[in-house]
Amino acid sequence: MPMISPSRRLRRTPFSAGVEAAGVKGYTVYNHMLLPTVFHSIEEDYRHLKAAVQVWDVACERQVELRGPDAGRLMQMLTPRDLRGMLPGQCYYMPTVDETGGMLNDPVAVKLAEDRYWVSIADSDLLFWVKGLAYAWHLDVIVDEPDVSPLALQGPKADDLAARVFGDAVRDLRFFRYGFFDFDGSQMLVARSGYSKQGGFEIYVEGAERGMPLWNALMEAGRDLDVRAGCPNLIERIEGGLLSYGNDMTRDNTPHECGLGRFCSTQTAIGCVGRDALLRVAKDGPTRQIRPICIDGDLPPCLEAWPVTDGAKRVGQVTSAASSPDFGINVAIGMLRMTHWEAGTALTVHTSDGPRNAVVQEEFWL
Repeated sequence: MPMISPSRRLRRTPFSAGVEAAGVKGYTVYNHMLLPTVFHSIEEDYRHLKAAVQVWDVACERQVELRGPDAGRLMQMLTPRDLRGMLPGQCYYMPTVDETGGMLNDPVAVKLAEDRYWVSIADSDLLFWVKGLAYAWHLDVIVDEPDVSPLALQGPKADDLAARVFGDAVRDLRFFRYGFFDFDGSQMLVARSGYSKQGGFEIYVEGAERGMPLWNALMEAGRDLDVRAGCPNLIERIEGGLLSYGNDMTRDNTPHECGLGRFCSTQTAIGCVGRDALLRVAKDGPTRQIRPICIDGDLPPCLEAWPVTDGAKRVGQVTSAASSPDFGINVAIGMLRMTHWEAGTALTVHTSDGPRNAVVQEEFWL
């Protein structure tokens, strides 16, 4: 494969030195930053993630900070999820839409105070959309990107590692809650969250200079836990039904099509810019939706959407696929028409190496 040429436009992270020392073998570009994709092999990284604990450089999950008297109003404009009950100390998964109800991002929102939020974004330039809304509506709010870089601990031994570095109180954090914990004489925001089904934490590291001291402390504290550098794993995320913005969903999809309707309280989310469009979708229901799919045969890498057909009729597409060692099948995420999304429906997936038989599943595997 050709190399990616480095430049100032492709930013390194506060943890890049640790990632490189750990022997990273592949990167992708995410929010104009480097995101590791493999260390040993995708399958070996997968097995280790499920058995031990990994430290992930996810600094590419950039923060959009909103602060000021109108921060709460602007937050509600971004999402069909009703944020009125959100309290400081909570994190919300927050589908973000445009005026048509199309997905712009699927970030995690962190409420720091009544007038201050961080929006931890997936791979899109959401900052510009948020700044545009603030300007157009003359809101009393500052929107910018703070010097905050998330570092994730994921895996069944994540609690043990976090407790060694931050103290046993970190074990008491509930899912999608955060607290402030001491590290080297200063406070760090630690949330129980992360882009895997194995459990763990995300540490919001303020100040690039604090990145490698934390990385090194975690690696040292976790030696006997078999800690390794890791990264979001393709196989594990498909097994768990964790969607990738830009792969499994785009601006052409509504949250309801992405199976995210449970995060939409459109009736009461007054102020959301896409509310009127989503009210129509919520009333009539989506005509297509994300579904888990099992595919037969050997699979090539899914580098582009694979058409899904019933006979000669196209009924959807597969956007992510991989072979699952634990389940002994090929797992996939697809967007299917309502006429063909019922579990047990037999279909054909047209991979880059030819057609494969496939069956729609009842639910994701993790």
